[in-house]
Amino acid sequence: MTAQRSAFSETVESCEDCGESTPHDVRIEIQTESKKSENTEFSREPYRVAECLECGETTSKRMNNA
Repeated sequence: MTAQRSAFSETVESCEDCGESTPHDVRIEIQTESKKSENTEFSREPYRVAECLECGETTSKRMNNA
């Protein structure tokens, strides 16, 4: 079975590698920032992850800079 992309998950934005505006797959991921194994549940933060559908370049940006 082939997975289909939702039209809602594609966003056109600038890609530094391509040098132009291209479609991107954008999602929110919860990432653990602590490298220690103790208390990792307290070091999770939301990140905006964008993958260019033309070249495959992926960027992530922390959503909460508190």
